Amino acid sequence: MRAVRVVGYHQDLRMDEVPKPEITGPHDVIVKIGGAGVCRTDIHILEGQWAAKAQVSLPYTIGHENAGWVDAVGSAVTNVAEGDTVILHPLITCGFCRACRSGDDVHCERSQFPGIDTAGGYAEYMKTSARSVVKIDGSLHPADVAALADAGLTAYHAVAKAARRLRPGDRCVVIGAGGLGHIGIQVLEALSPAELIVLDRNPEAVKLALSIGADHGIVADGSEAGQVMELTGGRGAEQVIDFVGEGGSSSQGLAMTRRAGDYHIVGYGEHIDVPAIDLISTEVNIIGNLVGSYNDLVELMALAAAQKVRLHTAKYPLDRFQDALDDLAAGNVRGRAILLP
Repeated sequence: MRAVRVVGYHQDLRMDEVPKPEITGPHDVIVKIGGAGVCRTDIHILEGQWAAKAQVSLPYTIGHENAGWVDAVGSAVTNVAEGDTVILHPLITCGFCRACRSGDDVHCERSQFPGIDTAGGYAEYMKTSARSVVKIDGSLHPADVAALADAGLTAYHAVAKAARRLRPGDRCVVIGAGGLGHIGIQVLEALSPAELIVLDRNPEAVKLALSIGADHGIVADGSEAGQVMELTGGRGAEQVIDFVGEGGSSSQGLAMTRRAGDYHIVGYGEHIDVPAIDLISTEVNIIGNLVGSYNDLVELMALAAAQKVRLHTAKYPLDRFQDALDDLAAGNVRGRAILLP
C-alpha cells in the first residue's frame, strides 16, 4: 500500500510502498483510511520537536487524525465489524492502568500514539485497537470528520473544561479561529451560555467565527487585549482559550483573563513567562490541555451527527501531501486540510 513517511527530520516527507498492516492480536482493528487530517503537529514532527519525546525509529508513517471503514478485526473485537464507518481516537490505550480505568485514557501509562510514535494514517490502511474506534453515524463521511479525531477532540476537551465554569453573563475569549479554533467556537455555542469573543490575525477567519457563533470578532493587530477589556468592562473574561500558543498569544491571553479566571493553553510553540506574584495576587489559573478522552470523542461525534459541529475542510489527494503541508504552514488553509488516500 501507499504510505507517506518521515524519513528524516528537517527533510520532506516521502511516499513509499509498504506492506499492508495485518491482524496479529485479538483486539486489533485494520481501518481503510477515508480521510487523514493534516495537523500543525505534523510540521512540528518534521522540525524535530517530537524526536526526543517520541523516540520513534525512522522511517515511519505520519498522520494522527484518521477516519475510515473497518477492513478487518481481531477475534475478540465485538464493538465494530467489517464495513463499519469509524473515527479513530488518536491513542491506542491498554485499558488496565489507573488512568484508563478512571476514564482518563489520554494519560494511559502504556499508550501508543499512531502518527507520533508508531505508524499513522497518511496511508491507505492503518492498524489500531478496538478501544480506539468509535462507530459513527451513517450520515457522516470519514473525509468530512477525520480531523475531529484530534483537532476537534482537543478543542472539545479544552472547551468542555471551560464550559463547566461558565455561567450566563460570563465572557469567554477564543484566541485563534483556525483549524482548532473554528471547532471550539461551535462546541462553545453548543455547550455554553457565555458571550463569546473571538480573536484572529486573519480577517477572513474572524468573519468565519462570526458566521458560526461568535458574538464579537476582533482582528488581532496588537490592540486586542484593550478591545477585550473594553468589551468586558475592564475586568477581562472569565475563561480564555488559546488555540495559538505562540507569537505572543500567551501574554495577551493572560492579560485578558479576569481575576480568578482560567487561561487555557492549547496551541504551543512559545514559553509562558509570568511572575509568580501575578498569579498569586489574581488567582488566575493556567490550564494545560492535551487531546481528549475516548468518551470526549463519543460526545463530540454526537454533536457532529446533530450538525452542531461542522468541520470546514480543504481536501487533497494523498499524493499531494506536500501541497497540504505547505498550504498549512503558509496559513492558506481555512479550517483543516484532509488527505484522501
